[in-house]
Amino acid sequence: MKSVVVDTNVGLVANGKAEQASPECILTCIDRLERIREKEKVLLDDGMYILHEYMLNLSMSGQPGAGDAFMKWVWENQANPANCLQIHITPKEPESDDFEEFPNDPDLQGFDLSDRKFVAVSIASGLNPPILNASDKDWWEYRKPLERNGVQIDFLCPELMLRNK
Repeated sequence: MKSVVVDTNVGLVANGKAEQASPECILTCIDRLERIREKEKVLLDDGMYILHEYMLNLSMSGQPGAGDAFMKWVWENQANPANCLQIHITPKEPESDDFEEFPNDPDLQGFDLSDRKFVAVSIASGLNPPILNASDKDWWEYRKPLERNGVQIDFLCPELMLRNK
């Protein structure tokens, strides 16, 4: 079963909360979240950094959007190894958004601290999972050094990466 890391923006786009996302992009995200629930495993961290970010941005009630339904599913399945795997990552300092597992690469120095947990989980898992991104251009801007460091990124809405800010 394929494993994936899901950036929070995928759920936000699936909820229709990204004004730059086209209807096609929204549908792509909805379909991908449904496919994950049916056929893939979500990688989370054992410190709940990813889950905490999901909880701040998506509804645990599972409504009204597809991203919220994904949040509820992840919450209910976080300890079920058939659906979710919890990966150990090590914060560099208590309450830090930077992790030991994040590549020590000068080309990644400016990479968004809030997204480093996703990279750390991807690398620490040893499974070479893709990180799903829908709308965050930071992933696009740093894709080459991330790929050089063994991180795959699946751009669900590549057309958003090419638009001007």
